[in-house]
Amino acid sequence: MRPLTEDEIRGAFVNATEDDLRVMAMPHSLLLTEWDFLDFFTWCDPHARGRGYLVVERDGKPTAVVLRAANSSASHAQSALCNMCHTMQPGDQVTLFSARRAGAAGAAGDAIGTYICADLTCHENVRLAAPLTPLEVRADGMVDVRIDGARRRLESFVDKVLAVRVS
Repeated sequence: MRPLTEDEIRGAFVNATEDDLRVMAMPHSLLLTEWDFLDFFTWCDPHARGRGYLVVERDGKPTAVVLRAANSSASHAQSALCNMCHTMQPGDQVTLFSARRAGAAGAAGDAIGTYICADLTCHENVRLAAPLTPLEVRADGMVDVRIDGARRRLESFVDKVLAVRVS
């Protein structure tokens, strides 16, 4: 990703209300972000539990989405799969996040949801290669395949937020 300023990020939200933008807290590490190593930018709001944000580049411009975590107690599942990075996590580390759709559909209450790593660190998780057994050899490019897959799934999610629902 290209480096983004706070103003660029705030201006990129497609499903945020004025109140969302007013209470949004940027990550404490924004000034230290290494943009060259990011394919998308996500963070959990440090002041609002259960609220997160994601930013992707579409056609060279940033597009951002407000996420809300489902209100639920700890998961009873032993493990769960993040739908973005396709990483298996302990069940309580994957959360159902919803995003209000953009435009009139979102104003009418239409939203979509998917299971994502609770701490929104998918961009880091795809870069971690799975441990090898003593006789395994890692294929070149496997991490790149995971990164590309996560980016495609995230872009698809954003496309659904932007899509106008036909009844």
